[in-house]
Amino acid sequence: MTTELQSLENQIESLRQEADRAIAICETLSGLEQLRINYLGKKGQLSKVLGGMGKLEPEARPRIGAIANEVKQALQTQLDQRRTALELALIEAQLKTETIDVTMPPVYRPQGKIHPLNAVIDRALDIFVGMGYTVATGPEMESDYYNFEALNTPPDHPARDMQDTFYLPDGNLLRTHTSSVQIRYMEQHQPPIRIVAPGRVYRRDTVDATHAAVFHQLELLAIGENLRFTDLKGTIKEFLGQMFGDLPIRFRASYFPFTEPSAEVDLEWQGKWLEVLGCGMVDPNVLEAVGYDPQKYTGFAAGFGVERFAMVLHQLDDIRRVYASDLRFLRQF
Repeated sequence: MTTELQSLENQIESLRQEADRAIAICETLSGLEQLRINYLGKKGQLSKVLGGMGKLEPEARPRIGAIANEVKQALQTQLDQRRTALELALIEAQLKTETIDVTMPPVYRPQGKIHPLNAVIDRALDIFVGMGYTVATGPEMESDYYNFEALNTPPDHPARDMQDTFYLPDGNLLRTHTSSVQIRYMEQHQPPIRIVAPGRVYRRDTVDATHAAVFHQLELLAIGENLRFTDLKGTIKEFLGQMFGDLPIRFRASYFPFTEPSAEVDLEWQGKWLEVLGCGMVDPNVLEAVGYDPQKYTGFAAGFGVERFAMVLHQLDDIRRVYASDLRFLRQF
């Protein structure tokens, strides 16, 4: 055996022993990858040792090649085994840190609750959707046309005094009711329609225990052929029955510019008559404004203040409480 051949064999054996020790004590997957590159990579130590094969006799080269392949396969096997062991150890450590001790007392996190106004809106919507109505929404900043004129309330109409609102520099205004949603919906849809429109509305009003400049309304609208006041009464009776229970109700003649005839609805609550909503048959002028034929179609509408319902259902003494964000108050619901 030539001196060069013996020297290469000794270098390969020394390299194997060194790699064995390094792999055995490696504790990280990243470190293990660096060892693989250092020993078995294209520019690794084994490749450098094999670079000396050019000095060997041709008949000696196959022997060194065979020894190098055995060492390479042995080191690769050891690397794979060590990698598997490190991955299992990593998983076990992660499981230990994520283990839940079911005997430990739980961490208390207070749960949020639905605001009383949202609860009333959700309850009313559930009732109307169950009756076949579709929820419709619209912008809070409206034009004078959608808020007043299309609802049979021209600029000189005295009813505007009851709905004075906040006007914007561009001529628009903050809507005084969600009836504007009805106009927008009717412009885009043909009868029959059944919609319910909830939302925030604005009026220039003096804030006290029962009034607010910003409050919430929910209005319904039904348009079709041969709809009558009796259909309106049946709808209102069913809604109030599901909302408040089987209590006496009464209809009183009233006036709204966009309905004719119109009525206020009272509910007997705890021995007293309470006004809860307004309603009426849609005025033919409103139908004409959206392109409906009033000779063919009729309809009815109704609306109520969400805050009023909340005050009745929860026996609140001051409407301002629902806007104060006082947790002592809100946690009661």
